[in-house]
Amino acid sequence: MEPDDFPTPDVEVDEIEPDELKQQIDDGESVTILDARMEGDFEEWHIDGDAVEIANVPYFHFLDDDVDDDLLEQVPEGDPLVVLCAKGGASEYVAGRLAEAGRDVVHLDDGMNGWARIYEREDVSRYDGPGDLYQYQRPSSGCLGYLLVSDGEAAVVDPLRAFTDRYLDDAAALDAELTYAFDTHIHADHISGVRALDERGVTGVIPEAARQRVVTYIDDLETASDGDTYEVGAATVETVHTPGHTSGMTSYLLGGSLLATGDGLFVESVARPDLEEGDEGAPDAARQLYETLQTRVLTLDDDVLVGGAHFSDAAEPAADGTYTAPIGELEDDMEALTMAEDEFVDLILSDMPPRPANYEDIIATNLGQQTADDEEAFELELGPNNCAASQDALTGD
Repeated sequence: MEPDDFPTPDVEVDEIEPDELKQQIDDGESVTILDARMEGDFEEWHIDGDAVEIANVPYFHFLDDDVDDDLLEQVPEGDPLVVLCAKGGASEYVAGRLAEAGRDVVHLDDGMNGWARIYEREDVSRYDGPGDLYQYQRPSSGCLGYLLVSDGEAAVVDPLRAFTDRYLDDAAALDAELTYAFDTHIHADHISGVRALDERGVTGVIPEAARQRVVTYIDDLETASDGDTYEVGAATVETVHTPGHTSGMTSYLLGGSLLATGDGLFVESVARPDLEEGDEGAPDAARQLYETLQTRVLTLDDDVLVGGAHFSDAAEPAADGTYTAPIGELEDDMEALTMAEDEFVDLILSDMPPRPANYEDIIATNLGQQTADDEEAFELELGPNNCAASQDALTGD
């Protein structure tokens, strides 16, 4: 059912904005949620947190005339209870029925779609190159991006199409012109914003190594080959080919201080190797990833920061709130980075999570082989990213 299909509840129910709910969770406040989506949608993707209590009771249980005691026993108490659904219509209706039954409730404005529009920018405080570096975080999917600003110019790495205006606005607010938009690879979990930014006058850059995947628009953009450098004010962006997650996977060394590794290396795990060639090609890609990590990444100075394109629920943020870590620290904490090749390959093939939702359509869209309007693109990328090799952190004991 669409939001407008639900009757207006007789009892007026207050809304809570997604940003406000996110702040409460970040602050460690106790939050109780009733997720009224279907069970499969809930199991695939839902709001979580250390102080979050969440239950799933699909909205259709509340369509009967009476909300009986048996149903109410499935609904947790909250102070207030936050009711949510996909787009906000079902949650307003369910919250109204619960309010009629005497419960203290609010409903999440715009539902999980609103949650997916949260996009936060954090200062990477340990960056010590020219200018300033920021990390973008999308908590709904774990997507990360980077904004480098120096001497009136700016560059963004791994932009999302849904936030095209945000990058331009942020650069302007920081007294800079957005000059470059870089993609690390052909993404499988979100629609890239590089082409959209290129159409707005920003120079879009994708890896030259992605040409073999038949990117239909590759000749319309600039392509970055291994060793290429780009000037962003006083800072440089150096191209480092880092295949493994995909054959065209490319990292960018920003200001000599942070390596934006795309989906090659994360602060809690390494890349999964099966999204380009499937299960059959995964072992060879895993060996390629091992070679890349040992010869292209771990050979950098220990104090160079690693910043991936994603984070998972298993990741722990640094003191500055960013998902970044020095290479030396990762090498100490992540046993996979010091394993022999065969052991490494066996490890990362052993516990891969489900592939990202709609990944085939997302890849095809990012290759330019099919199209999606803004609403379709947004719907395609809802859900978790699942781009790491393990569902659990590979760091620590």
